Amino acid sequence: MGTEIVLVDEIPFPPQITTTKPLSLLGHGITDIEIHFLQIKFTAIGVYLEPEIVGHLQQYKGKQGSELAEDDDFFEAVISAPVEKFLRVVIIKEIKGSQYGVQLESAVRDRLAADDKYEEEEEAALEKVVEFFQSKYFKKDSVITYHFPSTSATAEIVFTTEGKEDSKLKVENGNVVEMIKKWYLGGTRGVSPTTITSLANTLSAELSK
Repeated sequence: MGTEIVLVDEIPFPPQITTTKPLSLLGHGITDIEIHFLQIKFTAIGVYLEPEIVGHLQQYKGKQGSELAEDDDFFEAVISAPVEKFLRVVIIKEIKGSQYGVQLESAVRDRLAADDKYEEEEEAALEKVVEFFQSKYFKKDSVITYHFPSTSATAEIVFTTEGKEDSKLKVENGNVVEMIKKWYLGGTRGVSPTTITSLANTLSAELSK
């Protein structure tokens, strides 16, 4: 667990943040897309978890990071571990909030439908999340945070732009919350392979201590 500021594509991420308790930066990466052979980077991501998560992953002790990065069961274990989780997503390339909302909506809806969990309640909760982003404009360096408490299946989403907290939303549908986690932390199906690799390598190193 380092104490240095970590730079992800020149964007600083503190090594620790405190919500109700200190959480450590255990994974980071970017989301990007290739258009006409050009790599366009959209967001930088930091994954903060309670250091105690290592205690919930003991069956993976001794595995290399490269092995864990390919193991979706490992990331299921990370997602379901009863520890606090916090995602910090910083905008690299400005886009409309509605574009981000559509990506999130289709990723979450597809996952819910695949698990046969897409009912009216999920649809309504997901619609609220999409509406939350709809009116926003994601300037460079705007920050979206997702806070997942350890004790309840809820999420708090906060949008901050130009250093000011703009608005927040509480998501109370457990299935939608789980799929948002999977969108970012879902192993080989996650939105950011670089983040998954980084998280796998850090946790592998922590498990071997």
